[in-house]
Formats: sequence, C-alpha cells, structure tokens
Amino acid sequence: MEKSVEDPPTSAILLDHCHFSQVVFNSVEKFYVPGGDITCYYTFTQHFVPRRKDWIGIFRVGWKTTREYYTFMWVTLPADLNKESAKQQEVQFKAYYLPKDDEYYQFCYVDQDGVVRGASIPFQFRPENEEDILVVTTQGQVEEIEQHNKELYRENQELKDSCVSLQTQNADMQAELQRKQEELETLQSINKKLEQEAKEQKDRWETELLQLKEHNEKMSSENEKMGIRVDQLQVQLSTQEKEMEKLVQGDQDKTELLEQMKKENGQLFLSLTEQREQQKRLKHTVEEMKEKESQAAKKQEELTEENFDLSRRLSDNKIMLEALLREKENLERENELLKKDNSRLLSYMGLDVDSLPYPMPTSNHGGAGQNPGLVYGNPYSGIQESSSSGLFSVKKCPTCKSDFADDMYQTNMTRENVAAQPGYQRFPIRITQLPEEVYSCTVDKKYHFSHRKPPF
Repeated sequence: MEKSVEDPPTSAILLDHCHFSQVVFNSVEKFYVPGGDITCYYTFTQHFVPRRKDWIGIFRVGWKTTREYYTFMWVTLPADLNKESAKQQEVQFKAYYLPKDDEYYQFCYVDQDGVVRGASIPFQFRPENEEDILVVTTQGQVEEIEQHNKELYRENQELKDSCVSLQTQNADMQAELQRKQEELETLQSINKKLEQEAKEQKDRWETELLQLKEHNEKMSSENEKMGIRVDQLQVQLSTQEKEMEKLVQGDQDKTELLEQMKKENGQLFLSLTEQREQQKRLKHTVEEMKEKESQAAKKQEELTEENFDLSRRLSDNKIMLEALLREKENLERENELLKKDNSRLLSYMGLDVDSLPYPMPTSNHGGAGQNPGLVYGNPYSGIQESSSSGLFSVKKCPTCKSDFADDMYQTNMTRENVAAQPGYQRFPIRITQLPEEVYSCTVDKKYHFSHRKPPF
C-alpha cells in the first residue's frame, strides 16, 4: 500500500450512504499489465464541486468502508470549473504502488469528508495473453463484431484512399522530376552554346564571358543542388514504395482477418443454434420428468392409502384374533370348571364315575356318546335304565327328590337342607345340557335350588 506523509480522510460510512453518480470514470480497461503506470480518467458532473482534500483510491472489490483502500492519489483541482475542459480530469498511479495480485479492483473518488462520490467498473492487474479472446455467444456481441467489421472496412477504405493519394503525389513528384531533368538538359545545351559563343567572342566578350562563367558556376551549383534533391526524391520514393508495400500487406492481413472473423462468426452462430435446440430438448425432457414425477406421486398416494387400509384391516384382524383367543381361553376355563362341577355333582349324587354306563369326556372336543347334543354325556342314563318307567311319570329332581310338574317352578332350600345332603360341600353348581326328561338343578351361592325346564 502507498506510504505518504499524510493519510487521506476516510470514514466508516457504509455503501448505502454513498453517491456513486457524481463522478464518472472513463476509459477504464478490463485489466492492466503489471509493471507499468496507469492513468485514471474521470469526469465531474454538473452539480459536483471538488475540494482540496478529495482523493482517488484503488479499492479491492467487496470493500465496506473507505478505510480499506489499497493506494491513493490526491485530486488536482481545476483552475476554472465553468469550462468544459475542466470537468475532464486524470490522475496517474505509479507502478510501484499498484497491487501485484490478480484480484478485482476499482477506482473510487472520495471527498474530504470520507464519502464516496464515484466508482469505476472492476478491473484486474494481470499480463496480457493469447487467451484473452472474446468469444461471441450473444446477439449483442455479434452486433458488436459486425460494427467492428464495418469500422475495419471503413479504415480499409481510408487506407486505400490514402494509398491512391500517395500514388498521385508520387506521380506529381515524378512529373516534377522529369521537368527538372528537362530544364537541366536545356541548361546544359545553353551552356554549350554559351561556351561556343564565348570562344567565338572571346576577345569581345571577355567581360560578358566572366559573367557567363559566374552564371555557369551558379547553374552548376544549382545543378548539384538539383542532383541532391533528385537523390533525396529517389530515396523518398523508395521509402514511399516500401510504405506502400507495407500498407498493401496490412490491407491483405486485415482482409484475411476479416474473412477469419466472418468464419468464426458463422461457427458461433451455428453453435448458438445448436445450443438453442439443445435447450428446447432439455426443456421437453424436464416437462416429461415432471409429468412422470406427478404420476409417481399419485401412484405413491394410492399405494399409501392401500397400505393404510391393509394396515387397518390387519390391526382389526389382530384385535379379532386376540378376542377369539381370549374367548377360547375363557371357554376352555369354563369347560374345565364344568368338568369339575360335573365330577362334584356326580360325587354329590353318590355316583361313581367308573360305574357310569358312558365314558367321561377327556377333552373339549369329545362329544356325548349317546346324545350328540350333550357335551359331557347324560349322567342320569344309568338311573333311568335301573328305575321303572312309572318312576318318571312324576318327574323328580335327582338331587333334592322333589316332585314337579312340566311347567317351570322354583323350590328354595335352606342352608340346613343343603348341609344335610351326603357329600355336602360349599360350592356353586351349574348343570347344563341334560336330557329332555331331566330338568336342570342349579345350586346358587345362597344354597338355593332352581328348577326349570331346559330350553333344548
């Protein structure tokens, strides 16, 4: 960064409070070659008045405040701001103080209050190379090349006109040289005549001869001068011929360059057309992909709904299975209780399980041997066979020996009657699925017997 005796006035004012349009920078290059001085051209606008402490600095692109300058130069105040030429100013930066990297920088005009009044376009410090060729890819750049071609064509016409003018000037100079040579020959012939006359009139014309000799000397000097002039004209003519050859060669080079640029322009136009076609194809492909994506999204929604429905149905089936398993367990427990109740009832009735004429069921799935409608068989079948048929004309309860008619009624027993029965135990008994001629007898928790006609 530039070291100076006095630092420029800066401030912490942000970019939002700056006025970049009051000073305009002109002819800013895209890049500057390192190692050389650069000149910054700028113009004051109509309503801007420069002051003594204004300065121009080089800032790296992305700066936030005016304190971030890399180097600076003081602004020279014009003598009269009212003149149009006073508004066009310039300042030169020495190569020693310029940046050495290839980052992007820009010129900024800062007044003595530290406020930015103008900023240039970004530029770089890097060497020039052959890769800095402008590649035309837009219509505006194509028009710019066409305008450049027109300017080259106009310069070519100007060079041709200049060549014609030089040729005309050369022809005039050759005509003048021819005229001078004719004059020289005329003078030589006159000189001979004078010498002859001088010899003939030597005696008479001695004084005149001396004058003629002086005149001859003068003419000789003039002849020498004309000879020198002729040599100079010949040298100048040869130089002009060489320059003419150079101009013709430059014209040919520019014509070849123009043809090459036309070919490159045609190639770039074809490339631009291919890029547009490719862009159209890509756009069509994107539309197809979006349509496929929407169809896939719809399919996914349908599969999600179907999966949700199947999950719900599976959950319902699991709940039903658990309910059925619980019901099965309850039925199995109830079956075990019925088996125990049946055994206790048979023991209470004084019957032995081994003496029964039918086998006892061993599982829940075993049916009654003689009556398929009974789960545990008919425990009173042996009593029916051993008793007379008249005994069951008046139906009695095999437990309490009470007579009852075909209609349903209820007989209550007290605690003492229940306790007086053989094999008495305190437990509730429930008998179901008895044969049609036997009514059910149930002992409840309060030791009451209920007689009712079974529903089967």
